[in-house]
Amino acid sequence: MSLGRALLDVRPLRTSPVFRRLLIGRTVSTLGGFMTMVTVMFQVWDMTHSAFWSGAVGLAQAVPMVGVGLFAGAWVDRADRRRVYLMATVGQAACSVLLAVQGFTGHVPVPVVLALVAVQASFGAVGAPAAGVFVPRLLPQDQVAAGLALNQVTGQAMMLLGPAVAGVVLGWWGIGVCYLLDALSFGLAFYGAFGLPALPPEGERSRPGLHGVLDGLRFLTGHRVVRGALLTDLAATVLAMPTSLFPLVNAERFGGDPHTLGLFLSALAVGGVAATAFSGPVTRLARPGPVMLCASATWGVALALFGLMPNAWACLGMLVLAGAADAVAVLSRTTIVQTRTPDSLLGRVTAAETVVGQAGPHLGSLRGGVVAGWTSGATALVGGGLLCLLAVTAVAVMTPELRGGAASGRVSSRRGPSASAPPDSAPLDSAPPGGAAQEHEGPSAAAPAGP
Repeated sequence: MSLGRALLDVRPLRTSPVFRRLLIGRTVSTLGGFMTMVTVMFQVWDMTHSAFWSGAVGLAQAVPMVGVGLFAGAWVDRADRRRVYLMATVGQAACSVLLAVQGFTGHVPVPVVLALVAVQASFGAVGAPAAGVFVPRLLPQDQVAAGLALNQVTGQAMMLLGPAVAGVVLGWWGIGVCYLLDALSFGLAFYGAFGLPALPPEGERSRPGLHGVLDGLRFLTGHRVVRGALLTDLAATVLAMPTSLFPLVNAERFGGDPHTLGLFLSALAVGGVAATAFSGPVTRLARPGPVMLCASATWGVALALFGLMPNAWACLGMLVLAGAADAVAVLSRTTIVQTRTPDSLLGRVTAAETVVGQAGPHLGSLRGGVVAGWTSGATALVGGGLLCLLAVTAVAVMTPELRGGAASGRVSSRRGPSASAPPDSAPLDSAPPGGAAQEHEGPSAAAPAGP
């Protein structure tokens, strides 16, 4: 295999100027978002020196994402997704401007800061399901996985770069400038999305309110492939999430050395970035089901071995492997969800996927802490990794469609909610009614694009 085919598939960048512009805008905005995350944590700790208030920052970000997300998904499936995304971007930018104002003026109570963070997260919960339709709706079917990989690798790169940039800006100019830079970054995100065509739902629109949410949940419980993909993600995060155990394992084995602890966290990120950078074979293979199952099982095995390794370098190697497996699993799961969900339900399903992504790691951290409190950090890691392996195996056994092969086309979006749960027997490599040929009718067919 040539090096070019092993590296990240960049065809969407070459074929779609809109994709390039939108990806650049969202990448810069993601950098600003990580800067704001670090700045909020720094500001709240500086104002309170309280672990309680520091923990409340995460709560202010997670609760709106879960509470608003599903209802936002139902609204997105009734509206022009482009317009919703632009509105959400403006809302997030306005919150960053207000955070900058309070950062420059000072003397604002901590609850006000957290309220601004929560409002910004609520706008993010609205924008996420709208953005979730961009890649599958506007890119050719054979470039969807490549577009998702480009989104993923830029996000991971900004996750590594954002905190470092925030530290430099905080040291030189203070918290107000950090927030202001985040607000300006949303301007590029708005510019990138402004050139998109209108993206109304294809097929019957979502019913309003709770009825629309329930339609989306019925699809999730009735579609075996999508349900299996989300269950696999829950198995990996709830049963084997390791980050809350890092300080304990570091203290048990390596004397609490802060350098080792920092390397633990970096190793996961390095593995993820490396795996995504060399994801060309994975995205071109077009077999996301088997790849996701194998990668999720590898995540569990690597973390179980991490719990057994006495040597620091061996531990770091297992974490790099786990990070790489996680990145491949996330990419494959997202490909399954976005290619197997009817367009008329994609906002709700993307919102549910976001909720799973938010809740799973938090529950996994809680599980790890409880088990480690009863036993030890190593036991929690090994037990969680093995439970993850067993759960992924169970999903594979109960969902043969996931083992089948390629996601060659999305379920037709023109059947409406009444047909939102296609036959369970549809294999992953079957082209459902109204597949890729229908998927690119309309204005996007002539000029594929994506985020």
